[in-house]
Amino acid sequence: MSPLDTEVPALLLRLDRNPFHHGSLGAVRSLGRAGVEVHAFVERPGTPLGRSRFLRRAHVFTGDPASAADVERALLAAAARIGRPAVLIPMDDVGAVTAARLAGRLGGRFLLPALPDGLAERVADKAELAALCARSGVPHPTTLMPSSAAEAAAAVTGLGLPTVAKWSRPWLLPPGGGLRSTTLVTSAAQARELFRAAPLAGSRLLLQRLVPGGPGADWFFHGCFGAGGECLMGGTGRKELSWPVRAGLTAVGSGRPSPEIAAVARRLARHLGFRGVADLDFRRDAATGVHHLLGFNPRPGAQFRLFTDGSGLDVVRALHLDLTGRPVRPGRPVAGRVFVAENYGPLAALAAGGRLPRGTVAAGRREVEWAWFAADDPAPFLAMTGGWLGRGALSLGRRLAGAAGGAARPGPRSRMPVTSGGHRPHDPGKHQKHETRVSGEATCMTS
Repeated sequence: MSPLDTEVPALLLRLDRNPFHHGSLGAVRSLGRAGVEVHAFVERPGTPLGRSRFLRRAHVFTGDPASAADVERALLAAAARIGRPAVLIPMDDVGAVTAARLAGRLGGRFLLPALPDGLAERVADKAELAALCARSGVPHPTTLMPSSAAEAAAAVTGLGLPTVAKWSRPWLLPPGGGLRSTTLVTSAAQARELFRAAPLAGSRLLLQRLVPGGPGADWFFHGCFGAGGECLMGGTGRKELSWPVRAGLTAVGSGRPSPEIAAVARRLARHLGFRGVADLDFRRDAATGVHHLLGFNPRPGAQFRLFTDGSGLDVVRALHLDLTGRPVRPGRPVAGRVFVAENYGPLAALAAGGRLPRGTVAAGRREVEWAWFAADDPAPFLAMTGGWLGRGALSLGRRLAGAAGGAARPGPRSRMPVTSGGHRPHDPGKHQKHETRVSGEATCMTS
């Protein structure tokens, strides 16, 4: 018999339009295997997530992710189709911030953690997080917020190059605008250019001291917190390989105990009164040995299934138990597990010289949590593989067409017309705002 209340369904809210988000698949499988009826928002029918046998229904969100009104309409429409109150689980930062804002308007239809007013937005905001860490005594890299291009140039000089540049609210970045949530700045001129892009980014530019790291320096904590910031389930792990290299998501990670990181995460959650699931990112300073908090994401991390105890309890199941009024038995994650994202791990390993870090995956001796593959749910892996290969072929085709077009371009004295394959290289100094079509919401049933 499942310890979860299988009469209460769950709805995953993800708004970042990433059809290859493996964290959402992990949540669907975790709850579905426990007998919970799982619903999820997807970009379109046929995504890898929508192929999971553990997903009862996929709800296609076609509105504007940045519009709280559009999200509210989609949630209410989904609630009507589900037919009874459901646990709402945001799977990205914009979803977590929006759900917290709408909590008072969703009562009776969804179960959400009771958070202090505005807390989800404050911890997700990189500028607010720096201030929260300062007040809480949590180590955090020196962070400056320039108010002019000249100040941005002076800031990187003072912090030292290279410097890390971040947007305070990265979920506001427009798709296709050419801006990244995090950039490694190597010159004062680059800092000035980034500052001038702030109107497009939609939030303030932060310049942050680069914490000297090295192999094994990047860590994370995933936890579920109950009333008063009590940790119901949690674990620490290390990012062994990332994609893109040194600045991307976890391609390969391993569960490793770190009492220091766990203590910092729990103390901060209690201090803030945080409730729900959180994913915290840390980097160990190679010079001092201190772990600095780099990010506080108020939702499950993509590799949360790395931290699972012997009974199958993870942070998503703990959240469902807590919100449905069931006890959460304290659990300790199974030691030594490894997480691998199949579509990123090989690329990251090749970039690292063709091998995994020593001791990460010893064949037959360590339990591996695959992001996509599951013997009892193979369809998402097959759909991901097909979609990933198709995306790669399309990208290669565009590059080949561009190269052919470039070769056919006339010289300065030629009057030959440019072939249709030619294209203008992207100019990072010129951006166009992305227009999002708002057309309501649809739904599709999984087979």
